[in-house]
Amino acid sequence: MIQVVDLHKRFGSLEVLKGVHLEVKNGEIVAILGRSGAGKTTLLQIIGTLDQPDKGQVLIDGQDVFQLSEKDLAAFRNRHIGFIFQQHQLLPEFTALENVMMPGLIARINEKEVERKAIELLTQLGLKERLYHKPSQLSGGEQQRVAAARAMLLQPSVILADEPSGSLDEQNKKELHTLLLEMREKYGQTIILVTHDQELARICDRQLVIQDGKIE
Repeated sequence: MIQVVDLHKRFGSLEVLKGVHLEVKNGEIVAILGRSGAGKTTLLQIIGTLDQPDKGQVLIDGQDVFQLSEKDLAAFRNRHIGFIFQQHQLLPEFTALENVMMPGLIARINEKEVERKAIELLTQLGLKERLYHKPSQLSGGEQQRVAAARAMLLQPSVILADEPSGSLDEQNKKELHTLLLEMREKYGQTIILVTHDQELARICDRQLVIQDGKIE
């Protein structure tokens, strides 16, 4: 599903990625670990097409993503990649339901269909009573579940999660771990997550360590 070939990335004089090679199978859950500053988030952002490498390729389901035009790349990202961030990145002025609907509205899918799917996902995640609450009215765990529902709305083939349990308490961490496994079971999604959480890493199919700009 994902193939990374000889990826290099430099920020000024600092070379963060020094020829990363990585393959992730369809439906696999992979954890990327490493010390702060090792390049984990940079790698995840490039795989997610939020940043571009200085050199190298990223292929998702056979598509060489950086060969796409800017417009086509944005459309590909919207349809095929879901993101879960540590700080949730929910829009504060919108309700939980509206936040989850956003990718579908951007993709110009029928609004009623998008709303139906968003309600279904939020209900599955135990948030049926919180549909019309804004992020400030939700707990950290509830916000993370809203973010997960938003990532899943268009049933993307790939989910990328950056420290998804970083701001959660123990109970909400366990719920997130269960949720990630359920997402893979129900939708067959390929999941790559960057984490310092050893418990979260242990539920994954593989653990990879990035050190000195390369996968060890």
